[in-house]
Amino acid sequence: MALRVGLAALAAMSLVTVPTNAARPADVVHDTDYTISLAGLPIAKASFHTKLEDRRYTISGTLSSAGLADILSSTSGRTEVSGTIESDKLVATDYSVRYQTGKKKRAIDIAFDKGNVTSATLTPQRKRPPKNWVPVTKDDMRGVVDPLSGLIFPASAKVCPKTLPVFDGESRMDLKLSAKGTKPFKTEGFSGDVIVCGIQFVPKSGYRKGREDVDYLRKLDSMEIWFAKSDSVQVYAPVYVRIPTKYGPVTVWATRFKG
Repeated sequence: MALRVGLAALAAMSLVTVPTNAARPADVVHDTDYTISLAGLPIAKASFHTKLEDRRYTISGTLSSAGLADILSSTSGRTEVSGTIESDKLVATDYSVRYQTGKKKRAIDIAFDKGNVTSATLTPQRKRPPKNWVPVTKDDMRGVVDPLSGLIFPASAKVCPKTLPVFDGESRMDLKLSAKGTKPFKTEGFSGDVIVCGIQFVPKSGYRKGREDVDYLRKLDSMEIWFAKSDSVQVYAPVYVRIPTKYGPVTVWATRFKG
């Protein structure tokens, strides 16, 4: 679960090139690269390709395990989201994820209409849910954001505090962002202060009640996500995420931030 939260933030970083109300050409293309580490050791790398045509956006990304994680269990995946830019917000219409760990494969597809889920499929489907399973209801899929577009904010918006109602195709959760000041950050294409937000993970449905890793994340009060402002496109986007785990912190780092 911790890695899923981290990967959601990682995927959202690819959107830093999507302008809001700023003037933009008819077709914008941008490529970015990221790294994910566990206890300081690299475990995954990712690349994203962002394309903007008029009022529509498409983001496609690939993820592959690296280092020790690749030796223990090879993991690879790809994700894509498309939608429209409306009222200085990114509004998804379609979201998909395909990933494989070892021999296990999983596919997720979601269709949205103005923030409401119209269809969601999980392949292969879960077997009979356990007795402690908290099912996702229709109300849980209304007024939600996808894990990618949900972490991008217009420059005029208040980044934190804010509560993000996220649905990833399997689970419904709230990510509550709290203000923790600013910190200096430097990477290729960016150098300056970033907004630091604490993250509180609140599971709503689509999980096993009493599950150890869910309860662990629920109780954490030291998760952080940092947002940098891209002056060229006037948006805030994540550049760093830190999620403590029992095996050491999972960190997601933007190795390139160029608008």
